[in-house]
Amino acid sequence: MVTALRSGRLAPPFPPVALQRMLPIQLARQLSSELQGLHDQGFTPDQIATTIDLLLQDRSERPVPEDVIDLVTTGPEAASVTNRDTSVVVRDLFAHAQTSVLIAGYAVYQGQRVFQALADRMHECPELRVRLFLDIQRGHTDTTTAGDLVRRFAERFVAHQWPKDRPLPEIFYDPRSLAMPADKRVSLHAKCVVVDRREVFVSSANFTEAAHERNIEVGLLIHSRMLAERMVRHFEALLAEGVLKPVGNSRDQGFRS
Repeated sequence: MVTALRSGRLAPPFPPVALQRMLPIQLARQLSSELQGLHDQGFTPDQIATTIDLLLQDRSERPVPEDVIDLVTTGPEAASVTNRDTSVVVRDLFAHAQTSVLIAGYAVYQGQRVFQALADRMHECPELRVRLFLDIQRGHTDTTTAGDLVRRFAERFVAHQWPKDRPLPEIFYDPRSLAMPADKRVSLHAKCVVVDRREVFVSSANFTEAAHERNIEVGLLIHSRMLAERMVRHFEALLAEGVLKPVGNSRDQGFRS
């Protein structure tokens, strides 16, 4: 079509019959109208051809979805279907992080195993910034002060959920999860990982050994700087607005330095 426009074989008023040699009749009719509209705006056939060339070039340079999004699963593999494994993907993301890791998770169990690759990477790269946004809950009849619940959570996390003798991440939570009365409480239910502001992993999987290795879980690994940046900005905005709060530091929450 571009050649036909430039050679004069395709010219105003761009009759559909001239396009039917190249396109199905319905598309030919639609394109005939679009080409005529451009001509009416002052476009010459050569300018229309150049516009089509630019659109085709842009389309050819865009990554196809299969190159941007990977399906990631946990659990039994379906016959003749091969997907990436949750535990492998998460370990790989953690092990190759360069500048930053943002993690949001609802439940953490056997975290020392789940977070081992990340803690090791933090040890190797002291400049790596790691932020965890985690859910802290109070029991239905628990009247413990919010401050004590946060302190206990921090102590348990250091003692049981984070690998020993490794740098600690920054940890944040939603204070509304500890509200009194119970009907005012919320959950930090997001489950995602953002690495280096370019890789986003969103999954049904919690940060537990079962979720990463045994349960039936489904997630998407998305290679997109734009989406990664938007995800990071979302959590940073919640921090800036005071919706999310830091759990504490090594002095007042029992964290190791």
